[in-house]
Amino acid sequence: MLLNEEEGGPFSNRPRLGLDDTFRFHCHPGVPCFNACCRDVNIVLTPYDCLRLRKRLGLSSREFLEKYTVLPQTNRGVFPIPVLKMSDDAERKCPFVGKNGCSVYSDRPWPCRMYPLGHMTNRSSDRPLGEEYWFLLKEDLCKGHEEEKVWTVREYMKDQGTEPYERMGEFFRDLALHETVVSGKLKPTKEQIENFFMALYDLDNFRKMVFNTSFLKRFVVQEERVERMRKDDEELLEFGFLWVRFVMFGEKTMKLTKEAEESIKRRIQS
Repeated sequence: MLLNEEEGGPFSNRPRLGLDDTFRFHCHPGVPCFNACCRDVNIVLTPYDCLRLRKRLGLSSREFLEKYTVLPQTNRGVFPIPVLKMSDDAERKCPFVGKNGCSVYSDRPWPCRMYPLGHMTNRSSDRPLGEEYWFLLKEDLCKGHEEEKVWTVREYMKDQGTEPYERMGEFFRDLALHETVVSGKLKPTKEQIENFFMALYDLDNFRKMVFNTSFLKRFVVQEERVERMRKDDEELLEFGFLWVRFVMFGEKTMKLTKEAEESIKRRIQS
């Protein structure tokens, strides 16, 4: 996930890496710490992480959320962001890890995919807004940093298949780092928070709302997009991001139909 830099924050003093800077790292079954990093960790899940995992497991969005995620009791942000639920054993292992490694490797979440790279966007007062960079996460238990394999950041991200995660992550970043969120001005209502969670994480219920209610009579949506959303969950998720920006920030990412506009005018006038 793309983080927001805070002045004096835990990552603000890490050496910065650009796309063509190099680092040494290689994780494989031969390192003594193999799978050790998959225990007792907080894996924050983006909407795209959840989409990929629940499709891999053949679960509905609600089944996946209930079985494999928890919502932290305290959250620094304004949005409810699920975290991967660790197993209840003493080691608190990831539910998808076994002796041979990750059982969902090709659909593993963004934080697992990016490790040992962190990705930051700068929001401090003395640097350009939106400046992005990468940095290394080095933990004592990880011996992958002692291996001989050398990557550029660009090479590593391509090797790890981050492109679709980056593309969908841009939508998520635009919400999480929206100016009204970063400034603390946004105070979402309970309904707005529920809409956020439904549209981005409980995608099956969002699909029902779009197609089984009067939703498409209230919003102008091109027929081609409607048909793509019927068949493609990623297309529906992208649409969900646009809808959340409309209901959360009042942005013009959606357009009301004339019928809906007239209905609103009548309610205001009555």
